[in-house]
Amino acid sequence: MGRTSDQELSLRRAEDTLALLKSHGPSGGPRSFEIWYTHVSGQNPALSKALNEMLARSSELTLAQIEQLWDQHLSPNRFASHAEKTSLGVLNEIDSVMEMIDLAMGSTSQYSRSLESLTSDLDGSVDRNKLRDVVSRLVRATKETVATNQTLEARLQETRGEIQDLRETLESIRTESLTDPLTTLANRKHLDNMLLSAVDHAALSGEPLTLMMIDVDHFKQFNDTWGHLTGDQVLRLVAMSIKGAVRPTDTAARFGGEEFAVVLPASSLKSGLLVAERIRQTVMGRELVKRSSGEALGRLTVSIGIASYIRGDTAAMLIERADKCLLEAKRSGRNRCIADGELDPELSHVA
Repeated sequence: MGRTSDQELSLRRAEDTLALLKSHGPSGGPRSFEIWYTHVSGQNPALSKALNEMLARSSELTLAQIEQLWDQHLSPNRFASHAEKTSLGVLNEIDSVMEMIDLAMGSTSQYSRSLESLTSDLDGSVDRNKLRDVVSRLVRATKETVATNQTLEARLQETRGEIQDLRETLESIRTESLTDPLTTLANRKHLDNMLLSAVDHAALSGEPLTLMMIDVDHFKQFNDTWGHLTGDQVLRLVAMSIKGAVRPTDTAARFGGEEFAVVLPASSLKSGLLVAERIRQTVMGRELVKRSSGEALGRLTVSIGIASYIRGDTAAMLIERADKCLLEAKRSGRNRCIADGELDPELSHVA
């Protein structure tokens, strides 16, 4: 019944997508369909916002607008493209600042030459007319310099705002490129980078480091029974449980599929076990409800393997040991935490 319900939802979305294609155009090419289907499913708020803004200006979209939306919000190369455009913007702003510095230096040099000329004119005898002329020229040169400085200040303020906007754009691109879109946890690329950095730090500082590998029990069976949309809901729930149990200095990531990982800097094996048990109990304590129908789906469990850094470990070696502990947790009955080394019976208790 769960599979049928998800199929019906997908079919309804496809029908709504086709209706929107007919109403707003252009012809239903693959990219047009992908854009409208994504909009109907509500999976990409930024895309929907841009789409609605275009529709507010005209009820029909052009092929050029479809290409623009796809490039900006769905293209797999959009991060690199956005980063390149933003980088060019930064370079242009730097060029603008350099021009202003050159202008300021030229203005200062010109003012210095004016002062030298006026000082020279004051050498020797000075009458009232000559003094009046010197003062007049001094006032004029000062006004010109002040005007130039005011122009420079205004342009610098404008450039500062542009650079701030570019900085925020780059930060947004960086964050999005390192985030798993389904769970909003770190993606595998970010996890690998953070683990390498954490291993290097542990090797140099002697501080402890712990890694957790987490796997959703019976996820394939659950996915096959209730469908992929509900499976996605399960992954989000587990991600939320992990987020709530770790510190801001920890890195929680989606390792792949239904498997997650958490890097715990400055944490011993015992501390890692405590965090793992907290995650296990939190996940098990949540009762699943199917969003589309309100149907109760029962409870979910996870198995967790924990390993701590040993001098000489590489990141791959640490992952391998934590993964072996995870496999042992699943072989020995699931819904439990198993650590590399001696276990604390109370912490590895199966509820």
